[in-house]
Amino acid sequence: EWMKSYKPMLFGKNLWVCPSWCDVPDPDAVNLMLDPGLAFGTGTHPTTELCLRWLDGINLKDKEVTDYGCGSGILGVAALLLGAKSVLAVDIDLQALQATRTNLERNNLAQDTLHAYLPEDAPAAKSQVLLANILSGPLVELAPAIAERVQSQGLLALSGLLAEQEQDIIDAYSPWFTLDKAVELDLSLIHI
Repeated sequence: EWMKSYKPMLFGKNLWVCPSWCDVPDPDAVNLMLDPGLAFGTGTHPTTELCLRWLDGINLKDKEVTDYGCGSGILGVAALLLGAKSVLAVDIDLQALQATRTNLERNNLAQDTLHAYLPEDAPAAKSQVLLANILSGPLVELAPAIAERVQSQGLLALSGLLAEQEQDIIDAYSPWFTLDKAVELDLSLIHI
């Protein structure tokens, strides 16, 4: 019964997230196959939706991407499908790392394009694009560590916060980044 409520969803102009039991709405689009599971990230939450829209609107061709707080791997897998060269996926939850690997396989992507780690095991690589769709408290706490993972002139997207938490994020990240005006959806924000 719950499967009836989960349908393909379009994010941006060209990125669809489709459950395996539904037909792909546009075979010529970028179609990310993803079933709901134990890890966060199906596209139905406003913060994930904002990240997916952002990814669909930027040039990811041959970019190295970090998905910090990867959950289901939806953002990292989407980045690969949209042209990224590689993804470093990081999460504190072992089930999330397994879900990320499963979704990589479900989308027929090469195993060597995405590597998933616990934070303490992740290599200290710098990416051209970093997404962190996690709660405001951890975003603030992790600001120095996240800043260290973004290349000079790289792109950073911070999501998972409410409108009233925006100033905390600006204060935490302003030593390293100039943040654009936040984009809001259903009281959730993404800072780029």
